[in-house]
Amino acid sequence: MKVWVNYNDNRWKKYKIDFEKIACMAVGAAYKDSEVSIILTNDKEIHELNQSYRGIDRPTNVLSFELGDPVLMGDIYISIDTVRREAAAAKISVAEHTAHMVVHGMLHLQGYDHIKDDDAEIMESFEIKIMEKLGLKNPYMDDVTVTASGKVSRRAKWLLNIIAPFFCGVVSALGFAPFYIWPATIVGIGFAYWILMRKTRKTIWLSFLRVAPFGAGYAIAMFWWALNSIYVVPELTAEFAVWTVPALLAMGLAGAVVFAIPFVMAAHFASVASRAFVFAGSWTLVLWMREWVLTGFPWNPVANIAMPYPVIANSMSLWGALGLTFIIVGLIAAAVDFIGNRKCRMCMISAIFFVAALIGGAIFGYENIRKSNFDNVPSSVTIRIVQPARAQSEKISYGASRAERIASAERGVVKLIDLAAAGGNPDIIIFPETTYPFVVVDNDMPMSRALKRPVVLGATAFLDSKLYNSMIVADADGMVQKIYNKSHLVPFGEYSPLGGIMPSPADLNRGKGPEIISIKTNGGEFTFAPAICYEIIFSDSLIPRGAMPDAIVNITNDTWFGNTPGVYQHLDMVRRYAIESGTPIVRANYSGISAFVDAAGRVVSYLPVGSPGVLDGNVGTAHLTPYRVVGRNAWMIIILIVSCIGAICGARAKSD
Repeated sequence: MKVWVNYNDNRWKKYKIDFEKIACMAVGAAYKDSEVSIILTNDKEIHELNQSYRGIDRPTNVLSFELGDPVLMGDIYISIDTVRREAAAAKISVAEHTAHMVVHGMLHLQGYDHIKDDDAEIMESFEIKIMEKLGLKNPYMDDVTVTASGKVSRRAKWLLNIIAPFFCGVVSALGFAPFYIWPATIVGIGFAYWILMRKTRKTIWLSFLRVAPFGAGYAIAMFWWALNSIYVVPELTAEFAVWTVPALLAMGLAGAVVFAIPFVMAAHFASVASRAFVFAGSWTLVLWMREWVLTGFPWNPVANIAMPYPVIANSMSLWGALGLTFIIVGLIAAAVDFIGNRKCRMCMISAIFFVAALIGGAIFGYENIRKSNFDNVPSSVTIRIVQPARAQSEKISYGASRAERIASAERGVVKLIDLAAAGGNPDIIIFPETTYPFVVVDNDMPMSRALKRPVVLGATAFLDSKLYNSMIVADADGMVQKIYNKSHLVPFGEYSPLGGIMPSPADLNRGKGPEIISIKTNGGEFTFAPAICYEIIFSDSLIPRGAMPDAIVNITNDTWFGNTPGVYQHLDMVRRYAIESGTPIVRANYSGISAFVDAAGRVVSYLPVGSPGVLDGNVGTAHLTPYRVVGRNAWMIIILIVSCIGAICGARAKSD
């Protein structure tokens, strides 16, 4: 076979490349008497050829012109400028990348193409085999190693393709409480984004598989602490320990699906110039959807990594966790795109937009903090939080007889009353979730009668032949005035959402939703929005429209999670809700952390994990925030509109 080489750009001459050997290796025996021309050119010439013959207004690495003649096969143009850039990005030599371009071009001249996925797989398989014969690595394998024989290690490919994104996911979880290593979240998400965008897979399915390990690692690292509940009580451990590994795998699988969506959307439905907006909008939409799937679990929005920085965190009073998450994630993507494509003007504009939004939000956050300080007038009602901090096995004697359990429960009530009555003169006493060890079936509440004060406490209530996780409000005479029933139940903890496929320790019923409760005390009237346990993590869900309570009362029981990250992250979800709603929160936790949180999300006072005691305080003044006025769903629509405008502008910038 005869190979003619033309140097249209003299920069090619310094590279010692055997073009004839490469071209001959890329054809079969049928072409041994054929001829081919290889024209070594630059971006300017290949750009002009693309415009004239392909309708493509940009340079490419290689361009092939097939003549359809078995002797005169055609011409192959290769650009020195593009080849150099791509070789540098892939960290390979110009000679190696040029060899791939020659092989690629020769296969085009033989009739192979890569427009359709099936055809692309066939063509790429031939390219890989030819490159291996030349002693060069697979050009379609990212960051792989080459063995001594010159063959690519497939094991290295799979290890890097799976472990690197998985590790990025794990690292990304370190930005949340109690670690607060926010750069880890920025780098983890950014690196996973770069991995996929650097070389988008040809099908959505392949892209999903590429980024799924990130989602799995992210979910497991964020939610593993939930399984601590299995090992708190020996009797439950014996029954449910077998589900530990399946539950971890389920977490990983769910995370792989949920958190891969934004990456795939950006990779396949956006250009480089517009994908930061598509990525941020998709990520925020997924966060919004996590409010609804099953009973929802919108745990740890990316916005929460800003909690150590009150000015930025308080921007959530304007646009909520949805808005701050949109900005942070968008800034990550825009920064990665700009670093990798510095000539992309829209990438720079996108980065500037997200930086400006972050600064603007911080200014508003500063004003929200100032407003909380200036308008703050402590309530005349003194509230006492009681934190029993007893082990779950002490709270309930699972292995004892019925008589022994009743006697133990009665002793527990006496201890609770003694703890709550220690000194001071509170107007209201608030006990945590599931404090009262007996099922409430009537209007009698002996604990408030013994304490001679209004009491708010958690208990199981039996109403209309149904069991509920409830908040009981009783007056100083021991009469139950109000029962609020939890509406957001914990999947696999309080009910089984999959028809009993995986067992649940309880089978509770849902309450009717948000309401306002009012208590008359010696210090005055106190109105509050009730929230039981993780109901507090659902943005804009606790205060009915138009209502302005003095506070939110959140009763919870984190005993099941020990001293794991989940306990500290739960408190951050409380702080986030206070910022979004502009409402102080009184939090009574069975084992910690109980706290008074002001309307700017600051912890005024608290009882640490595992410390029994009482905490007295007064709530400050609540105020109406723009986020609460606009509402979560309206903000999601606004964010989607901004995302679409940004994506359209990016698409137009690319076409221009």
